This record gives sequence, structure tokens and C-alpha cells, in this order.
Amino acid sequence: MTEPAASPVATTITLRVAEARVEDIGHAVARLAAADLDRLQAHHGDILRITGRTVAVARAEASDRGVDGLIQIDGTVRSNCGAGLQEPVSVTPIDAAPAVAVRFSPLWDGAAPAIIAPDRMLADLVGVPVVTGAAVRVPTYAKAVNFQVVRTIPAGPVVIGPRTDLRVVEGEQTAARAPAVSYEDIGGLEREVARVREIVELPLKHARVFERLGILAPKGVLLYGPPGTGKTLLARAVAAESRVHFIHLNGPEIMRKFYGESEARLREVFEEAARHAPAILFIDEIDAVAPKRTDVAGEVEKRVVAQLLSLMDGFVSRGQVIVIGATNIPEVLDPALRRPGRFDREIDIGVPNTQARLQILKIHTRAMPLGADVHLPEIAEHSHGFVGADLEALCQEVGMIALRRFLAGSAGSDTTGGSAGDAGDLSSLQVTHTDFVTGLKEVEPSATREFFIEKSTSTFASIGGLDSVKRLVDAVVEHSHVHDEIYQRVGLTPPRGLLLVGPSGTGKTAIVRALSGEKQIPLIAIDGPQLYSRWLGESEKALREVFKKARRTAPCLLFFDTIDAIAPKAGADQSGADVHHRMLSQLLREIDNLRDVNGVILLAATNRPEGVEPALLRSGRFDYIVRFAKPDTADRAAIIRVCCRRVPLASDVNIEDLAARAEGFTGADIESVCKKATLLAIAEFRAQASAAPFAVGRSYFEAVLDTSQDTKDTMDTKDTKDRP
Repeated sequence: MTEPAASPVATTITLRVAEARVEDIGHAVARLAAADLDRLQAHHGDILRITGRTVAVARAEASDRGVDGLIQIDGTVRSNCGAGLQEPVSVTPIDAAPAVAVRFSPLWDGAAPAIIAPDRMLADLVGVPVVTGAAVRVPTYAKAVNFQVVRTIPAGPVVIGPRTDLRVVEGEQTAARAPAVSYEDIGGLEREVARVREIVELPLKHARVFERLGILAPKGVLLYGPPGTGKTLLARAVAAESRVHFIHLNGPEIMRKFYGESEARLREVFEEAARHAPAILFIDEIDAVAPKRTDVAGEVEKRVVAQLLSLMDGFVSRGQVIVIGATNIPEVLDPALRRPGRFDREIDIGVPNTQARLQILKIHTRAMPLGADVHLPEIAEHSHGFVGADLEALCQEVGMIALRRFLAGSAGSDTTGGSAGDAGDLSSLQVTHTDFVTGLKEVEPSATREFFIEKSTSTFASIGGLDSVKRLVDAVVEHSHVHDEIYQRVGLTPPRGLLLVGPSGTGKTAIVRALSGEKQIPLIAIDGPQLYSRWLGESEKALREVFKKARRTAPCLLFFDTIDAIAPKAGADQSGADVHHRMLSQLLREIDNLRDVNGVILLAATNRPEGVEPALLRSGRFDYIVRFAKPDTADRAAIIRVCCRRVPLASDVNIEDLAARAEGFTGADIESVCKKATLLAIAEFRAQASAAPFAVGRSYFEAVLDTSQDTKDTMDTKDTKDRP
């Protein structure tokens, strides 16, 4: 790499490397604090020489962090200067000439990841400083598309301009490689990245420190979490940033057909890692290699687990090798593998929250032409339950939706016989907010795929009456979800459980759906009987999975309808008493474990409160019992107004009179009356084929009310006779 020459009066200072902004990736930007720019006597847009183990060049920009002594550069510039995060580098302002010609060589193996046009590269790289031997990332593409600078005219550090002659030549690159993935490609995992770096980079870079302290360096880290949360990506990024040998091994690849070959393959992998030390050995899907020996019947699996345990124990004499395992079902791993000395740390890679989803969306849309109406924080709010892979799939789907719309518009306007959507039309191709809304309907979040996650569109305004109930449930959710820090300050636990009690049809389930839409919190709705299984232990397992998913997707509403089917009162029903007892014990334990989880609001509904186990009703489990009664006259009038808000009513319809005649009706009964009256009016309107405008008159409501009242009186009389 050509050494950039500094000006005779240049000042050199030492700074520590920090992560770059998402928008700076691929642009060779170095952000410094204003005080550090003054110390360098440099200004916005000046070219800096950054010296670590090697030399790189970047363009100076002001940082908004407000922390002196840091320089924010992306993974490509860090690779060019041979420095990692938190490592010191020397920074000097230099003079750079405008580039007349630059020759690039591709830095990937196999086929090109995309069609690379030199004119398109020029538009993306204008203003980027380069030097011979440095790697350059084309910022247009979401994935890393890297080139190496093989020649520049003139020699030395140059800045690519709009008239620079760019060409791609094959087969002239050196052994240098740019990182395929860096820490800037990982969003929302700052805490996890810091922990993995501490475990992996410290032993590899500062082995003598551990010797001086007289302790053994960590030898393994286990990453676990739902699929698609970034476990493999994190391992690859750590290996690329650490600049060590990386071996990626999928668990099923170890298993072989013949006796002893599986163990031999495992030994070969560990020996390769020892030969290339310092190295990182990443075993993906490690649960396929090391399941619990008590749960498997095959001898091959038991021998492979024993071989893996002995190999990890023998790493004391093998040198600097770190083993990283990844799995989404840690509970099936052999316990002997999870003790200190083998996997010293276990890191949970969970479902991202709103802020993490926003960072991931910024990463996957940094190369996307977004319209002015696209508001990524709003998209992050409405993508609850999405993991990183889901958000990547969302961006891919949104891009395809925009492409279909663009091609349809181009085909309709192409009257000259040319190809639709040529390069001249690409400037009008943009991704709009409507494309994201459509994409959210197409992509299903994988973190909650096993359960129906309801994104309710109803609100409190769509339910008539129940004003006191609305105020109570709104206050409980507001306190436990929005203002829970007040309870933490005074040392109390916010209310978590609501039991809705009342006759059928009074609006218990409707109020839960309306609460979800009002607060924009996803709803996990579980019917009690759906958890039962004919196999021993499967019912309790299904209940555990429900709470596990709720904890992962918090904040959410977890709603158990007909909870008396899960937790019946002891002695109420002797059939299936064993499974009911086990389900009740499991339910009580899971509810008690929710105390340490913020954001999971528990709701349940029943129309038989006398049949629910009393242990479930104590404070700390269900803090409030919300009672639903049959609506009074005012509430019945409000329900009729809500049900008929789009129905054209005749002038003789008096809603208050109808409400007074519907004495003893529940909300569901009143809704049924409105539907039946409207159907009668529609049938008569079609039969008469009248030119008069359609309207539902009083006579239709009265006819339905008379029929419904007679049926209701008959059912009430029968119910009274059947009671003992």
C-alpha cells in the first residue's frame, strides 16, 4: 500500500477507534470531535491519514457524539488501517490530488454478486479518498461488494471525482481481503457484541495479561435465541473484525455414515483450528452435535458428545482457539457441555425491541431509495415480533413491491418501443410508505409464528357502553406498560393481571381486542381447551411455550379465554383431575415468573367465576377482577348507535325507545338484533325494487325484538327448570 505523504506542518494525534454511523458505511468517512479537529488543524472535508498496523485514508467530518479522543470509521477503513475497535491509531491531515484514473480489482470469490457498471460505481464513489492497495466498498449494495485499488493516476492518495476514469480489472488483487461483514452490519445488539468481543478478543489479543493474572482465558461462548436474531452474523462479524482464522462448521456436517467417522471429523476440525491459532471455531446448530445423552438412543450421538467434551477439555494445551456455539433450543444440549471450562459464557440473543428494530431497518435500507413519506421509526413500531431476518425479508419484499409498481408504470408509459425501466427511468424509482404497509401484511414475524398474533384495528370507540370498564383496563395497562418506572422508584410491582368476569355476550373478549388496538400492543389470544393434549406432559409443555413466546415478544397482551377450562376449582369436575391439577400448577408457576418480566400483561375471561381455582384469584396473580353486567338502558342505546353507525336509519327509528324495549339483552344480543333488522330491510327492499333510497325502519327492529324476546323468555324458563 502506497504511503500517503503528510504536509510539512501537519499535526499528528492519537485517537481510539469507534463504530461508524450507518449512513457513513462505504463512504470512507472519519468523524472526529470538534476539539480533535482543532488539534489537528483540520477542517470539514480534509483528507486524513489513519495509521494502525497499516495505513488508510478517509475524509474528515464532524462527530455529534461530543466525546473527545475518538474517531468513527467503518469496517472497511478499519481493515485498511489494520486497527480494531477501541484500538489506538495515529491521525494526520494530508494533501490528496484529484484522481485522473483508478483501477479496481474485485474482492470476492466466484461469480459477481451484482452487475457492476463503472459509471454507476463512479456515481457512488464521488468524493471518496483512496490509495493503492486499499479496499473500497460500493455503498449502493446492501451486502458487502468490495474492490481493491490496484493503480491510481497520479500515484499516492487521490480523491475520486466526477471525471475520474474508473475501470474494473481481473486477477490483479493482492492477498488483502476486506471484511465481508462488520459490526456496522449488526443492529440492536450492542450489549451482546460487547460481551462477545470481551470473551473472544481479549484472549486472542492480550494472552499475556491472563498469564500475569494467573487465570485461564475463556474458551467458549454459547449463543442461543430464536432463529433469525443474528447469532451466526455476530460470530462472523467478530471473526472478521478480530482478523483471525475462522472455521464455520454446521452441526449436521459432522455426522457420518460409518463407525468412528463422526468422531474423526470432529477431531480434524479442532486440529485445523489449533494449527491456525489464533482462530475461532464456530459450530452452528450445536444441538445436532451434542444432545442430551439421556434422551438419545443412538450410540453415535453419545460418542460424538463424549468426543466433543474431551476436545474442549484439551484446549488448555492447544493454544488460542475460541469455540462459539449457536443454537435456538439450548434446553436440549447436554448439561456437561454447559459447565464453566467448556462454554464459559451463555449469551441470549433475544427478539429486538423497537429501538433495535429501527437500527436494523436503517442497515437494510441504507442502499434503498426511500421516499419522503417513509418514516422508519413508525415502521419499527408496527413491526412488533420481527427478528432481524424478518426485517431483512420485509425490506426485500418492500423492494419487490416497489419494483412491480415501477415496471407496471414504465410499461404503461412506454410508447416508443424501448425497454421498460431502463437506466434513464431509475431516478424515479422510490420506495414509499404504502409499499412498507403492504409489505408488513405479507411478511409474518417468525418469533410468534406458532401463535396467532392479533393486530387489532378496533378501539374503545368501536364498543358501546362499558365506560367504567374501559377506564379501569386503560389505567392498568397504562401503569404497567407505559409508566412502570414509577412503581420501580417506589419499590412496588405494577399490576399485571386482569380477570374479566361476566355473562356471555357482555363484551369481555371485545374489550380485550379494543384494548390491543387502543394501545397498539399485540395480542396473543389463547383459548383454554386448545392447550390440552392426549399425551402425558404435552399440555403443560404447550402452556410453557405460550408464556415463553409472550416473554420473548413483550410488550404484549396475553389473553386466556375461558380460563376455567385450564384452572377449574378442585372438586368441580372429577374427570381428568390429574391433568387439571398439573395444568393449574404449571399456570400458577408461570404467572409468578412474570413478576420479573416487563411488558407482559395477563388477561383472562370466564363466565363461570365460581368454577375458577381460588389460588388463581389472589393478589399478585390477578390483581383486579373486572365484572361485566348486562348493559343498562344508556349502554344499550350506545351499543345500538355503534352497531348502526353505517346503517341508514329511517326517520321513525328512536334509538332510546329501542334500547328501553331491549331490557335484559346483552351486547351480543343487541348486535344480533341490528343485523337481523338490516337483513329484513334488505330482503324487502330487493323484493319491492323500489326507487326510494334504502333505509331500515322502526317496524323491522320491533319485529326482530318481539321474536328475540319470545325466544329469550323460553330459554330463561327452560334454564330455570333445568337447575337443581
